[in-house]
Amino acid sequence: MLEENLTCNNSTTDNVEKTTPLQILFQDEHFIAINKPSGLLVHKSAVDKHETEYAMQRVRDQIGQWVYPVHRLDKPTSGALLFALSEQAARDIQVVWQENKVEKHYLAVVRGWMREAVHVDHALKEILDKFTDKKARRNKPPQDAITDFTPLSTLEIPVANDRFPTSRYGLVLCKPQTGRKHQIRRHLKHLSHPIIGDPKYGKSQHNRIFQTEFNAHRLLLHACKLSMPHPYQQERTIDITAPLDETLQTVVAQFANADEILDRLLLCA
Repeated sequence: MLEENLTCNNSTTDNVEKTTPLQILFQDEHFIAINKPSGLLVHKSAVDKHETEYAMQRVRDQIGQWVYPVHRLDKPTSGALLFALSEQAARDIQVVWQENKVEKHYLAVVRGWMREAVHVDHALKEILDKFTDKKARRNKPPQDAITDFTPLSTLEIPVANDRFPTSRYGLVLCKPQTGRKHQIRRHLKHLSHPIIGDPKYGKSQHNRIFQTEFNAHRLLLHACKLSMPHPYQQERTIDITAPLDETLQTVVAQFANADEILDRLLLCA
């Protein structure tokens, strides 16, 4: 295994100030991975034209070297984000990505109790953005989208919602097999288990409960693990694990057997 940082570091916080170095999870001569805070864009985008802070810029300034994005995380999603340190490395790691050799694990807090593991094969219509997708076809058929969900734990809190005297939530491990825009968020909505803190696909009533009860004002979705063969050292694997920020630590600690679950995922509580 290549040199990496799997040590638990509980200093990671939400919405890291621009003067705070981003947490580096992995680095070699070809690639670098960081723990992206919730609320930070990966790169400049016309969608958020008023933003002045980007992960790509922050990493470049932090290590004094240009970096090239390998994949993206939604702005409100936190977790493992990989960059290449050269254009050639970016092209070569994309081959690994396109051959579906990358394992991606996300941790999500959702509405309701997911009773059993679910394999979702539900095509999604491409989400087009009026700024960045001007040349995209408007009549494309839905794209294949596959995600595996595994329930990890449950939580019931004595707060009424709708017609129920208590509120129930689930801690879920998400493994996307494809990479469609907002795929995990949309698939969980499709299952009637929307992610807490999701203003687009979630339920505002449950989002407010977590804001009030746990001071959680973010999307509770975290890219906790990335694993893939190294394009230049085929006998080795790049394994990246991203610790939880303070908000997620607080929320996850409420669930049954949280310590055991995070231990198993190499995400120390």
